[in-house]
Amino acid sequence: MSPAACDTILNHLRDMGRKASDYDLILTGDLGALGSRIVKDLVWEKGVDIQGNHVDCGEIIYKVIEDEFQGGSGAGCSAVVFNSYIFDKLKRKELNRVLLAATGALLSTVSSGQGESIPCICHAVSIENV
Repeated sequence: MSPAACDTILNHLRDMGRKASDYDLILTGDLGALGSRIVKDLVWEKGVDIQGNHVDCGEIIYKVIEDEFQGGSGAGCSAVVFNSYIFDKLKRKELNRVLLAATGALLSTVSSGQGESIPCICHAVSIENV
């Protein structure tokens, strides 16, 4: 899912004519600890640094222990963190611009049973105080 998140984040920044630093927070979910590091590396390889303002929703919810393969639904983790924590910070103007990039796997019992790769998707929503 990290490549999908990387692609979505980079395309959003390019399409909107923005830099990563224009956002107080760039959220993904749920890449986990390893996937979070991977997306930061992939974006960095394309010349964009999100190290200082990227957080993964799965890392907020679950303990960051990689061998636990932390995980839940990317959409579920994103929704829980945004609606319970981030939205309140936006209302109080502690955050002014957030990019929420929810990730997901398009799982199929047939394709995964056949050992094929699992396609992934990411969609982004930019939320701003005006």
